[in-house]
Amino acid sequence: MKIIPLYLPQFHQIPENDEWWGEGFTEWTNVKGAKPLFEGHYQPRVPLNKNYYDLTNIEVIRWQADLAKEYGIYGFCFYHYSFNNKRLLEEPMELLLANPDIDLKYCISWANHNWEDTWRASAGQETTLIAHDFDNEADWVEHFNYLLPFFQDERYMKEENKPLLTIYIPNIIRKLNKMLDLWNQMAIEAGFSGIKFMYQSAMSYHSKGWDRSSFDYGIEFHPGFVNAHQGLWTKLNLMKYTSRIKKILGIKRRMALRPKGVQRSDYDETWEKILALKPSASNAIPSAFVDWDNTPRKKENGSVYTEATPEKFRGYLTRLIRKAKNEYKTDKIFVFAWNEWAEGGYLEPDEKFGYGYLEAIQQVLNENREHND
Repeated sequence: MKIIPLYLPQFHQIPENDEWWGEGFTEWTNVKGAKPLFEGHYQPRVPLNKNYYDLTNIEVIRWQADLAKEYGIYGFCFYHYSFNNKRLLEEPMELLLANPDIDLKYCISWANHNWEDTWRASAGQETTLIAHDFDNEADWVEHFNYLLPFFQDERYMKEENKPLLTIYIPNIIRKLNKMLDLWNQMAIEAGFSGIKFMYQSAMSYHSKGWDRSSFDYGIEFHPGFVNAHQGLWTKLNLMKYTSRIKKILGIKRRMALRPKGVQRSDYDETWEKILALKPSASNAIPSAFVDWDNTPRKKENGSVYTEATPEKFRGYLTRLIRKAKNEYKTDKIFVFAWNEWAEGGYLEPDEKFGYGYLEAIQQVLNENREHND
């Protein structure tokens, strides 16, 4: 079974974040500033040995790759941020490409949402920091040409001579099929057999009225997917997501304010709902979530899943692997996440659990004889 965690590159300084959030900002800024907001709230999260790394250091990426391989991780799915020939947080992935000796399989998820100041703004009052023009067809060509060297890397994940590429929210791209057709053709001209397209966000998965025919897979990305599937998002949260998409599309929006206060959900109940799901489509890929707590970013307006432990994760992952093989008929499970420290989803070792979550994955793979070359 191929365990593929999502990888966040926002652990190094860039000029744009300095301008928007203050000099020296990285994801660690939010992590270090977190406070416990209720009794028993596990904050702040501290990496083992206070390893607040900088992803412009190639030795950090080498350490991550070695650690992942040691514990049976198949490879990473890197979040990629590209805004019409303007890329942000691209250096870690480019460093990996420039160092072919690092033994790490990987693929890319284009996080194609606008960046807004949602962490500090009141609901409905967000301003856009950087946006996309998806209709710019010249940018489609430039963007593919940027991605091509990664696709050509021997370490890049491929199936049937097709690189795997996720588009996080494809249904906000007005000329989506035209763009995907172009990218497929460019891939064929570059010697591939096309591209295996995937989509990821819960909003895309549950939105109606858009054409999925060009996509080989849809990732049931938890916990957002199961919440939307079970109708557990509140009406206000649904309005929030709908409003954000309308803003991206330039549609005037109306927004109700979200009530303040940390939203708490039960880790075990959520996992049981995930495991009770039937595959949503014949090409669906299941996912696991390690934990979730975005209060380092959103403070009292954040949400938390309580009572997560490596032991529980181990049991749930065991059941999910069996479900993936028997019901989904797939050899892939995506995981939230490798290093989403400010959202509580990380496999990297911390001071509370040590290597517990990585050991859980290794034990599950060993017990189920699930090993990859």
